[in-house]
Amino acid sequence: MSHNGAGGGAGGSGIPPTTVMYSQLQPWSQAGAPPCMEPVMGPSIPPRVGAAYETPTKHPWRPAMAYELIQVKHLPEQPMTNQLTKQCFLPKGMKTDGMIFPNLVTGFDRNPQHAARAALYTRYTSNEWYNNNMTKYSESNMNRNLSERMRNDAVRLMRETDEKATSGQRDAGRRLGERITDLTFWRNELNAELEKLIAEMSDINDLQRQCGKALLDLEIPLHIAQECLFHRESRQGTEKVHDIVEKALLVEINNLRNSRDRLGGLHEKISKQALDCRGAQHLLEDDVSHKESSLGIDSMCHQLNNHSRGITYYGGIEKFDPSVSTQESWAQASSEHVRRSQAERAKLSQLRSDAQSVVNSVATTVWDFWSNTNNAFDRRSQEMAEAKNRVQLHLQKVQQELFDMEKHLFLLQKAIQDKSGPLKVAQTRLEARSHREGVELCKDHAQDRLVQEVQDIQGAVETLHHKLMEAEATHQGLLKTRCTLEVDLRNKVNALFIDREKCMSLRRSFPVSNLIKY
Repeated sequence: MSHNGAGGGAGGSGIPPTTVMYSQLQPWSQAGAPPCMEPVMGPSIPPRVGAAYETPTKHPWRPAMAYELIQVKHLPEQPMTNQLTKQCFLPKGMKTDGMIFPNLVTGFDRNPQHAARAALYTRYTSNEWYNNNMTKYSESNMNRNLSERMRNDAVRLMRETDEKATSGQRDAGRRLGERITDLTFWRNELNAELEKLIAEMSDINDLQRQCGKALLDLEIPLHIAQECLFHRESRQGTEKVHDIVEKALLVEINNLRNSRDRLGGLHEKISKQALDCRGAQHLLEDDVSHKESSLGIDSMCHQLNNHSRGITYYGGIEKFDPSVSTQESWAQASSEHVRRSQAERAKLSQLRSDAQSVVNSVATTVWDFWSNTNNAFDRRSQEMAEAKNRVQLHLQKVQQELFDMEKHLFLLQKAIQDKSGPLKVAQTRLEARSHREGVELCKDHAQDRLVQEVQDIQGAVETLHHKLMEAEATHQGLLKTRCTLEVDLRNKVNALFIDREKCMSLRRSFPVSNLIKY
């Protein structure tokens, strides 16, 4: 008999030459192990078993299953006679030498003694024949008893294995059901936590936009306050004073910068918290997707039975352990994801409350300093308006005094000019009387009076000249005062224009009033 046409001879078996037998390979057999019993490492199957999987004829419609074709070839049908002693009569393919058997039929005629001797040597006694029969009977009984015991043991083993396989499959199904319950529970928990986290993150996005808008809105009042300081630097003279407006502007700018820093730090915290929440959301989404996949796989496994389609052998799969976690670590990981999400949501809620209070506090503080600066502008503008009015009043008075002084100077000059006539008359009289002759040149009362008159007129003219000089000096002082008042008035008007028109026009409306929450 040979497998696939190769093997040893099977002479004397009595099987026809063309007989083909099918033998079924059992899963527990070591001679022909199916693929499910192949080891994970080492040679898959022995070479002689591997040859048994090949069929002598390939049929595309019949796959190679757990059966093998065994083709039995026999020696040529030829009687074993003395002809086999000659090599020319040996059948083709014989591996044994020829044997000589005594021929009791033809040998009797040729050699009777040899035939009789051979007949005596091939006989058995009756006791041997009887013992041989008893032996065959006892062997038959023993083999039948052994076979019956083997059959009973096999039946018991088959029942035990069937019960064990059934109970094992049932227990595995129960375990899979428990696993599906756990997966469903954690999937629902993760989905609920994920929905809460996404709702919180939508609020933090609004909060982040609000904080960013507040941070940008602070640039407008800061720019206005700095522009007011730059405009007030263009004041002239003594109007460039470090007054309450400048102090209020400096305090307001400092507060705006501090508020900007606070909002900047708050915006960074919100951005960092948003990243942390996004990380927690990613973990939850990843865990939910994994649990959805595992739930589908376990549900499919839970529904499989012995008659399901698609089941097949996977040799050595029980020796492959791809697990990376245990039941406890698996539940701990999902619990950690939920706890982290809850912690991030708590931080987010606290941060949202802090952000609202910070934004409201900043808006209120900015509004207070803005109002204080505007009030300082109003008070300073009133002071400068009153000072301007007083300067204008004094300027009017000085202008009137200048007008009166100019009239007075004209009168003084006219008075001096009017003294020239009497002086000429008196001096002419004295000059004419100096031409008298003889004793007529008398120092009489007329002569004394004329001399006294000239002296009086000259003294009056000198006094008038002094008064004129004093009046002119006073006039110059009035002119200087008027110029000073005019410069001061111009500076006050310029400062008042800067405060009222340039600065207050920028500060008429509060640019971040929408930040204040009531």
